[in-house]
Amino acid sequence: MNKISKAPTNDFCPQTLFLYGTYDEEGRPDFGLFCWFSYIWDTELGVMACIGGDKLTKENIHKQKVFSACLVTEALLPLADYLGTTDGHSPDKMKPVTGIEKGRVLPVPVLTDSPVVFELEVKQFLPMDDGEVMLCAIRNVLQDESLDGEAVTSTEKLAAIAPVSTTCERYFAWNGGNLGAWGEPAKKFISSGR
Repeated sequence: MNKISKAPTNDFCPQTLFLYGTYDEEGRPDFGLFCWFSYIWDTELGVMACIGGDKLTKENIHKQKVFSACLVTEALLPLADYLGTTDGHSPDKMKPVTGIEKGRVLPVPVLTDSPVVFELEVKQFLPMDDGEVMLCAIRNVLQDESLDGEAVTSTEKLAAIAPVSTTCERYFAWNGGNLGAWGEPAKKFISSGR
């Protein structure tokens, strides 16, 4: 296979999407859409997450040092895209969002429709020029009970929850199907009256 040199890009390296949930100082929930998320090991499994630029989510994480990471599924994608394309400082951003509960271990908002949610505590902030990497301890994992047990294979479970990934400024289904460009699912969410 012949290779060519290209400018740095993450095209063709899909990343799973998460909605990061935080509370502001008045206890109002906010969710932002992010994909710079992976795992680390330091005597136990942890998470590294990165947020670039100025965002309400990052401001809240700095104040609280905790956040949730709610797995985005195909069913959640229109809401997730809406939350990812709406400014966190907009006073009406969270109005159409329903199904929020508190974390079981940490004071973080959790989307009830997400089948897998991490409750994360930031152990270290690593500032960069325009972004910031956060090294986090996993304090709890909330998981839909249908994902527990061995009666169904991991492949069948993943197909059932249908996590969404992104690359090339597009969303992709678990099976590789195209779910639209960034911003398209939000239009469907808004036009549905939610």
